[in-house]
Formats: sequence, structure tokens, C-alpha cells
Amino acid sequence: MNDSQTPGDGVPSQDSQPTSPFASPSPAGSQDSTPVAQTERSTELPTADPTAPLPTAPEPAAATAPAAAPAPAPSIPPVPPAAQSTPYAASAEPAAVATATEPPVGKVRGRTIAAIAVGALVIGGAAGFGGAALHDATSSENGGTAAATLPASTTNTTSGGSGTSTADGIDVVSIAAAVTPSVVSIEVIQNGQVASTGSGFVIREDGYLETNAHVVADSGGTVTVVMSDGTELDGTVVGSSSEYDLAVVHIDKTGLTPLVLADSDQVQVGEPVVAVGSPLGLESTVTTGIVSALHRPVTTSESASTAFVDAIQTDAAINPGNSGGPLINAAGEVIGINSAIATLSTTSSSSGSIGLGFSITSNQARRTAEELISTGVATYPVIGVMLDGTYTGEGVQVANTADGVVSGSPADQAGIKPGDVITAIDGRPVTQSDELVVAIRAKAPGDEVTLTIQSGDSTKDVVVTLAANDAVVFSDNGSSSGSGGSLPEPSSPSN
Repeated sequence: MNDSQTPGDGVPSQDSQPTSPFASPSPAGSQDSTPVAQTERSTELPTADPTAPLPTAPEPAAATAPAAAPAPAPSIPPVPPAAQSTPYAASAEPAAVATATEPPVGKVRGRTIAAIAVGALVIGGAAGFGGAALHDATSSENGGTAAATLPASTTNTTSGGSGTSTADGIDVVSIAAAVTPSVVSIEVIQNGQVASTGSGFVIREDGYLETNAHVVADSGGTVTVVMSDGTELDGTVVGSSSEYDLAVVHIDKTGLTPLVLADSDQVQVGEPVVAVGSPLGLESTVTTGIVSALHRPVTTSESASTAFVDAIQTDAAINPGNSGGPLINAAGEVIGINSAIATLSTTSSSSGSIGLGFSITSNQARRTAEELISTGVATYPVIGVMLDGTYTGEGVQVANTADGVVSGSPADQAGIKPGDVITAIDGRPVTQSDELVVAIRAKAPGDEVTLTIQSGDSTKDVVVTLAANDAVVFSDNGSSSGSGGSLPEPSSPSN
């Protein structure tokens, strides 16, 4: 989902039923893995399942001399943000929740490619989401540095900045020439070896890059950034959000060309896209496809932490190592950050692209990056309720316990009571706790949402103003994690 909140200074964007507040989701998957999503809906909340490490990619044979870089294509005009649309309007029927693992990336400069461990969250059917791993990364002291906002699209368009309506009409050559210099490979080095590799891209000319949180999860705060020309630089993790699987890395280099973050609210199903990254360590790899669907609720997790993402689905080939790379529209602007893939296999060792990839929206990426650059941490919105994970009826039920609704929380102020059932958000039906969490997480603290509530025999719509997760305190374990944005426990999430 997209945030409607204006970005701040920062980037150049009762019983026996168990209940527990939505705590900050633990990071899913590992740095080089791509999250895997399941296609079959499950009535239970997903549980995190560690998967085996991805196989080590074979070391490439003799490297051939790189071909001459294509002549620079004319700069792609920025696309002006079109009128904002309601994030959930595009899909009347909730999509299945996916879990993902990010694919490992190998180097083509002669280094041995290390296997990358990934965490996958299998939900329901035989197909599972193997997607980007989420992880709570450390926040550096640099987090307090104020920064200019990320560059925004300025071109008028009615399709998310796409210059054409068909994949055949997209100028991939020009887009690749303009975008690849701003896309990097990010390596985590352990004991002198490349432990995992992912992708990232420039968001500010003064050295700020954005990637997935699971890419830098085990970095200890420092990574190696490989520029498109092969230059290697030390990178510092400025901050990371496991809730959104996003992280910001800083390198000591200026004069970079940042990619423009488009208004992802304007993205349309069917528009052509280009994915750029380092699948299996093959840097500056470009693949094409279309936007297959919008508002896919995808969860990625690794052990205790889970991220909830309102994702863009694409059939552009995305593989281990693509995590953190940009999904580009026909105007050459970023509409998403590639984070997860669906796979027919339940093991990460055989995960790979089957045409079902998932990207975090650019609007979410902008807001989170700006917060991380400004403060080193990122917040997420909550409403202040605990959900009953054992409820099997229509909608999502608020735990029918004394602490089902946090006193003074947004939900409490809106008149929501323990035992009430939430059946829709902003007119879009919800049938699983994950869907509600993802829908709320796609917003920003301060945004308003309309919840359809069934209370006893009556049904009503209530307007709820979302609060930041650090502003709502649950009594359970003294947790200060807010409700409404994260699923703390598979059995009983809180919102």
C-alpha cells in the first residue's frame, strides 16, 4: 500500500484463545533470498519457517571482457505524480498472502559465490513464497542527519509514469542505459568471504542507497557496495525496518545520479516494467515484464520477525540476488523495490523465477527511507487492537478480552469494542488478519482509514486515525508495539 503521509526531510520518499499485540514483525528470509509466496489461502496466520540456505552459485569461468557501454540514452523525463487514488480500489478481492525469500547473488568478477541462507514463510498450499528476508538491521549514529527529500516524479501521466501501455512499446535499451549506472550490488562479507549478495540503488546524490532489510541483516552495520563500473566501496547501514523489509545504506561518495521514485498509487495493471539487479551475482542484469496485479498482501519472515507488504506483482524475472533492486516503469522511474518471489518448491534450494515476483511500492520506500535518514528508525501505523487468531468466521475479529482494544488507542476512540468483527478497510473486504495488517501498514501514522465493523447484529463504518506504533502500548509483556501494522504472533496478531 502507499502512504498518503507527506514525506519528511530525508531521502532525495476469551477465554482460552491466544491473543497478543502486533509487535514489530521479525525480519524474514536472508539477505540474498527472495521471499516465496503461497497461492493457496490459509485460514490460520502464517508461521515462520526457516529454510535451507540457497545453493552456492558456481564460480564463473573466465570472465569475458565487458562490452563497451551503450551510448548514453537521452535522459528520461520525470513523470509528474497524477491524482492520488485509493490504494485498495484496484482490487475488490483480497489476494493470498505470500511469504518470500530473497535469492542470493553471485559475483562475476571472479570471486567465489557464497550460498545465501533464506527464511521462508509457507502458507497453506504446496506453493510457497520464497522471498526477501526481513531483518532488524542496526541503526548507525548517522541516522540523525537531516536530508533532502527524495526526487519525485514530475511528468504528467495517468499510468504511473509509463510512456506506453504495452510491453512492446517500452524502450528497454534507453531505460537500461539510464538506470543501470545507479543500481548497485550489496555484499555482506564474513570471514573474508562474500556471505550474501543483494541489490540496491541510489536515492540521493550524496551517497544514500536503498535496499531490502534482509539484504543487510547479518552485516553488523557495514557492507561492501559494488558500483556498476565495478568500483567497491565500504557502506554503512544507516537504518533498517524489518516491518517493511527496507534499509538505507550510505557510502562516502557524492555526485551520484539518484533514481526518481514514481507515485506508485498511479501504477496500473498491465503496464510494462523493467527489473534491474544482481541475480545470482550477475550485476546489472535487466529483465522485462508487466505489472501483473496490485495490492498483493505478502509476508516475509525469518525466525521471529515478519514483514507485511502491500506488494506490486510482476512477471519480470526476479531471482536470488535481485532483492533490493528497482522495478522501473516505462518512464525510467522506480515504482517498486523487488523483494520476493513465489515458487512451486517448498525449499529455498530450488527457488527461482516462475513469473511471480513481488515488489514493495515506491511510495512506501520513500517514506521509510526518509525516516531512516532523518532519525535512524522507521515507524509504522497501528490502530490499537489485538486480533483473535482462532476466529474462523467472515472478517477479522478483535479479541474478545479486556485488553482486546487498547485504552485511548485510535480504535478505542473510534468506538471499536472487544469482539467486534472488521470486515473491510476503505471498502475493500478483509478475510484474514494478514490482509488487515498489510492494508494498515501501507498507510502512514496520521492517515485516516474507514473500517467496516460488525458489532452484534449491526454493521457500521467508522473512521480511524492511525497512530505510530511507538504511541500505543499493549499490556501484554509490557509491549510498546502498536497494533494495526504488524502481526507479532502467528496465533494472534494485533493491529
